[in-house]
Parts: sequence; structure tokens; C-alpha cells
Amino acid sequence: MDPRTKSSLLWGIIGGMSFGVLAQAYMIIAEPLPIGIWGVLFGGVTVGTITTVVTYATEYRLMQKGRT
Repeated sequence: MDPRTKSSLLWGIIGGMSFGVLAQAYMIIAEPLPIGIWGVLFGGVTVGTITTVVTYATEYRLMQKGRT
């Protein structure tokens, strides 16, 4: 696997899991979320996907400019 692809996938996993952790912390500290567990799961997948795409595109631009 290409290192750039592997890096972006790992950042996507970190982003999605971070969303889940923050949602759970909010539920523990404040109150239950109105979206439920399926909404949190969908939000985590969405955040992970967006993070993967943005990381992949940004890393390409940084490589072209010689900043990595």
C-alpha cells in the first residue's frame, strides 16, 4: 500500500474515533444527544471519510511544494 494512502486512512480512523469519544464524553458530562447511537455512528463515519479525503489531498499538495 502506498504510504500516502496508508497515512490518510489512519488519520481518517483517528478522526472518526475522536468524534465518537467526544460524543460519549458529552453524553456523560452534559446530557444525552438527541441523535441517538446511530446518529453518533453515522457522524463518526462521516467525519472519518472527510478526514481521509482532506488528508489525502492536502498531503499531495504539500509533497508538490516540498514541505513534507
